[in-house]
Amino acid sequence: MSELIDVAVPDIGDFDAVEVIEVLVSVGDLVEVEQALLTLESDKASMEIPSSSAGVVEEILVNIGDSVSEGSVVVRLKADASKPANTSALEPEAVSAGADAVIDIHVPDIGDFDSVEVIEVNVVVGDTVEEEQSLITLESDKASMEIPSTTAGIVKELRVAVGDDVKQGDLIVIVSGKASAPAVPVKQIAEGAERPKKATTPDPEPNKTVKTNSPAASVYVSKPSGQIHASPAVRKFARELGVDLSGVKTASGPKGRLLKDDIVGHVKNILTGVQTPASSGGSGIPPIPTIDFSKFGDIEEKPLSKIKRLTGTNLTRAWLNVPMVTHHELADITDMEAFRKSLKADAEKRGVKVTFLAFIMKALVAALKEFPEFNASLSGDGKSLIYKKYYNLGIAVATPNGLVVPVFKDVDKTNIFDLAEQMSEVSKKARDGKLSPKEMQGACMTISSLGGIGGTAFTPIVNAPEVAILGATRAEIQPVWDGKEFLPRLMLPLDMTYDHRVIDGAAAAAFMVALSGYLNDIRRVLL
Repeated sequence: MSELIDVAVPDIGDFDAVEVIEVLVSVGDLVEVEQALLTLESDKASMEIPSSSAGVVEEILVNIGDSVSEGSVVVRLKADASKPANTSALEPEAVSAGADAVIDIHVPDIGDFDSVEVIEVNVVVGDTVEEEQSLITLESDKASMEIPSTTAGIVKELRVAVGDDVKQGDLIVIVSGKASAPAVPVKQIAEGAERPKKATTPDPEPNKTVKTNSPAASVYVSKPSGQIHASPAVRKFARELGVDLSGVKTASGPKGRLLKDDIVGHVKNILTGVQTPASSGGSGIPPIPTIDFSKFGDIEEKPLSKIKRLTGTNLTRAWLNVPMVTHHELADITDMEAFRKSLKADAEKRGVKVTFLAFIMKALVAALKEFPEFNASLSGDGKSLIYKKYYNLGIAVATPNGLVVPVFKDVDKTNIFDLAEQMSEVSKKARDGKLSPKEMQGACMTISSLGGIGGTAFTPIVNAPEVAILGATRAEIQPVWDGKEFLPRLMLPLDMTYDHRVIDGAAAAAFMVALSGYLNDIRRVLL
């Protein structure tokens, strides 16, 4: 008699209950290990629940709309008794050291991303790869990252292509290599065998009424970009049709999830003239007219990098949603600069270069502690302020592909030399495109410094949901009146743009006076 196997929800993080939004298999389907069974969606992300065993679906114990938690049994499988366990292509075998093995390489932890686009495939079938050699390149809305090989061997199969979306745990490459230790379980893939395709939930019968908890809540309109809920299949379908998901106004799936029918309806509306294509900002503002510049002379057109395109979208969203005001201030850093130069010998012994940006970071943390409303964010409904008890600072870094913002964690607990060392390492990773998503998340406030380039003032855009951003330009010697005479002082221009919904002008002025005071006498940071 065939054995029945219960498949339960694995560890899904700090969630008591998560809603089922898609059931990807039907009773009678043959599934394999790691095949997705259903999709869950929390308030932050969607996730697919894979099968822990191979077999035939005997019973589905959940429905769309149900809430499940870690340990909940969702599907019951019937093991295929006709195949011996030690010969199944889907079961692991013990591979002795030195034996040829087929090794699956999966996407590692890439942070809090449901899916990231493949922009480059760096190997082809038949290539010999070394351990840590780059296999593919992914690009999110913040950075690009390379996925390295976990083993040396020969590429037998590629499971992704340019344009595909992948997430943590997805199989990307199959490599034939050597087992590194005796009795290592390695998943064997049957040569020439095709993996079963995901079975999708069948469409409702034409005359059957589908119940919903709230009819009015089944359609969501004009969701902001960055909060678009759609499965990889729907996203791929939209890309094939050239549809920008941020412009699709109707989302008829559970919790505002976009379905293929929504994409089809959006295209029909555009073709029939019911709806015009959305402008680049998605704000309803009339778009800038398109001009054929070739009429006036020779031109060359180069596509923007994905980072630049998405940065533009994010900045436009912030500009349209946040009422911003910029406060300008001059800080006397004469004494601070003298102190920085006095550290040169100690810094050289440690192999680091201390710049005034490290001092600005420490002074900014001191000001954030004094004015906690600057170390906060508005809640999603705009009715409360979320105060943060940690001090992480983002530093805007210009790279060949666009602007990225690595985040330095716990700056209040990090000394000047360690900050200088971290900045040197992170700047190199940013320029090489090797920053991970986790390294660009969790900032309380961002600093944008143009000191190495020039300028006397500018108006940086708030990196929402942060409530302020600090800009700095080149310091210059200026005459300053001390009450008796003019003295040459090194003055640093500072520009802080803030969210006027949270911070008023008086608070901004007081904050900048305090920050300037800490920079003027850096010893006060220790108090």
